[in-house]
Amino acid sequence: MSLIVHQFPCLADNYGYLVHDPESGETVAIDTPDADAYLAAAESRGWRITQIWNTHWHPDHAGGNEAIKAQTGCLITAPEGDAPRIAGVDRTVEQGDTVTLGAFEATVIDVGGHTLGHVAYHIPDAAMVFVGDSLFALGCGRMFEGTPAQFWASLSRLKALPGNTLVYCAHEYTASNARFAVHADPDNAALQSYAAEVEARRANGEATVPTIMAREIATNPFLRADDPAMQARWGGGDAVATFAALRAAKDTYR
Repeated sequence: MSLIVHQFPCLADNYGYLVHDPESGETVAIDTPDADAYLAAAESRGWRITQIWNTHWHPDHAGGNEAIKAQTGCLITAPEGDAPRIAGVDRTVEQGDTVTLGAFEATVIDVGGHTLGHVAYHIPDAAMVFVGDSLFALGCGRMFEGTPAQFWASLSRLKALPGNTLVYCAHEYTASNARFAVHADPDNAALQSYAAEVEARRANGEATVPTIMAREIATNPFLRADDPAMQARWGGGDAVATFAALRAAKDTYR
């Protein structure tokens, strides 16, 4: 049997994710922006939340931990580096560790940069990765705590995943990201097509997440910081400098 991903909007622009394994009956909540929304989503499906996998400490990702645990008795897994700022943690993980959902195994990937301890959860047998705020469709998270070198190393680890991997990011930021991406990489035909698709989908009220890793590698400017054309355009002599220039430009782009 395959895993079932239930994706639903919560808060202003977050996506909630419940991942259900029909064989074992287990359900994991990926982050907890809104406890009530998660509990209602699980109830609507007839599922019980048995685990929470937190990606990082920000309240719109871990703020519902205690309320969900109180209702369900679930097991909470959180990144080692961010765990002191996360409520209810039962187990901490870091790069290379694994967590399981029924017979499915997820590998923990260090994606620090947005926060120092941020992690992603890659489920290879289901071809999916839950990346929190490290990577977005056509963008990446703000660099609140890390360094350009750290963040680029994190994105490089995600780039190394198979191209068919579905990328589940935590916010619907794609329209804004697309505008900056076209500004940053105006000669990219694949990006132009993607941006037009995003505009149409958002006009129809449709989600643009999940995305596909191969498409992001071809079009997301932050994943293309190692491309000579991007380095020439953005003045970076290497990938880290180019990534830093792109991230600084996005921070002030309107």
